[in-house]
Amino acid sequence: MFDISPFKLVALIVLAVIIFGPDKLPKLVADAMGIIRKIREFSDSAKEDIRKELGPEFKDFEFEDLNPKTFVRKQLATHGEEFGLNDLQELKNGFSKDAAAATAAVKSVRSDPLAKVADDSAPQVDMAKPESTPAAAERPAYDVDAT
Repeated sequence: MFDISPFKLVALIVLAVIIFGPDKLPKLVADAMGIIRKIREFSDSAKEDIRKELGPEFKDFEFEDLNPKTFVRKQLATHGEEFGLNDLQELKNGFSKDAAAATAAVKSVRSDPLAKVADDSAPQVDMAKPESTPAAAERPAYDVDAT
């Protein structure tokens, strides 16, 4: 629930000792634990009341199932065939193989940039620079009013 590293925990303890002092700190910790205990008892009794009110039809009801991730995971586990989960898994595996092949091809071209990628039947593009540039007389005149 909480992601506290050991360094942060030590820093919080030192900060608590500095702010509250070593005399008051044990009483504050005991009070905090009592509050947490009361909150847990309250939530447990509320869950039991809800289960009693729902009746025997919902005897296997779990509150964790109300979490959307848990609900979806549970539904896919029980009805995976109906939703085509196996087809999606096969599609994913096929895509992974195709992606691996494409990655290998790109890496091979990247390692040898002069390697010929296209086959001989592909049309060749002339990348040579033209020998002369068009003369200034061939260029269209600049129109100040057009801009």
